[in-house]
Amino acid sequence: MSDTVGYKELVAMLRAAVEQVKANQAMLSQLDSVGGDGDHGTTMARAMGFVDKAITACKKKDLKSVLNDIGWAIMGVDGGATGPLLGTFFLGMSDAVADKKPVDVEGLARLFEAGLAALQKTSKAQVGDKTMMDALVPAVAALRGAADAGQTVAAALAAAAAAAEQGALSTKNFPAKFGRAKNIGERTIGHQDPGATSVSLMFRGFEAAVHSVH
Repeated sequence: MSDTVGYKELVAMLRAAVEQVKANQAMLSQLDSVGGDGDHGTTMARAMGFVDKAITACKKKDLKSVLNDIGWAIMGVDGGATGPLLGTFFLGMSDAVADKKPVDVEGLARLFEAGLAALQKTSKAQVGDKTMMDALVPAVAALRGAADAGQTVAAALAAAAAAAEQGALSTKNFPAKFGRAKNIGERTIGHQDPGATSVSLMFRGFEAAVHSVH
């Protein structure tokens, strides 16, 4: 198989991400119980349900259409900022798809960079603020680094998943600056951010799916 991601590969990646998040729903809510409402796992599981439905309902089997449909579907998820933020990310990725052809590792890095750029226009959160950005920013940077080094799609996603996991783990070291958790600030130190952990789980799914397809 050529080292590209087309509709079939992307759907496999997304469905694997859905599985990872749903399998860890209780853990995500437990993490959220420290500084939030304790419902992040439930919200993410609901969001992943919308991803699944959007994939099933997508009539045009191409990258742009499925990413666009997923983005708009997740936008409607209630439960704080999670839906709008993830929705914006997927819509940003969709906007960056140039044509209906599969993307190589360079193209895949561009899609993720576009998703992140769209998100950064919406959220002021930076790395170190104890949010999903702590996992997403290093993951996208690792993907770009692997693409620039001419690595395979599978190797690039493995690097991104490792960076996302490290980023999520790093959130234990600093206080929350966004969301409900910022109200208890310093008391969140020592606890991992649920949003960053969700992103890490999604990248773990992306990596597992591409390894199994390629």
